[in-house]
Amino acid sequence: MGTIITLRPVDETNARSIVALRVAPVQRDYVASNADSIADAYVDRSMVPMAIYANQELVGFAMYGRDPADGRWWIIRMMIDERFQGRGYGRDAMMALIDLMALTHDCTSIHLGVDPGNAGAIQLYRRLGFLPTGEIEDDEAIMRLDMQAISNGDRSRSGDENVK
Repeated sequence: MGTIITLRPVDETNARSIVALRVAPVQRDYVASNADSIADAYVDRSMVPMAIYANQELVGFAMYGRDPADGRWWIIRMMIDERFQGRGYGRDAMMALIDLMALTHDCTSIHLGVDPGNAGAIQLYRRLGFLPTGEIEDDEAIMRLDMQAISNGDRSRSGDENVK
């Protein structure tokens, strides 16, 4: 049996452990700290923080939300702890998050921002169907996933079992 990736709410049982997660040193300029992200979600209730588990082990953190100004859905944060990178968890977690957003919020598209120098993340997002929009916000290149493309089978699906 393979690893099952699940997304769970951030709460009092996992928040401290999430804050302790770290990306590899070369990635630290690409993602905000988990403590800052959780604080942002506490202040801005449109953001939804999620813990990423591989089976029963905490391996990462993600956050998504809808921009109240323009109504667009965003993946705001995604990180896998450096100890768990290279195992496909980032890809599986992204797919689970996309599934969750599609099923829960009926999104027609999902946006994200990525540092133009983060080639690994850009490659992952492209493989999942995200395309550059040409927009730049806060020094990040904006990418967009058309949910119609997913329903047409343009991206391999992980199955709804990855969403919890």
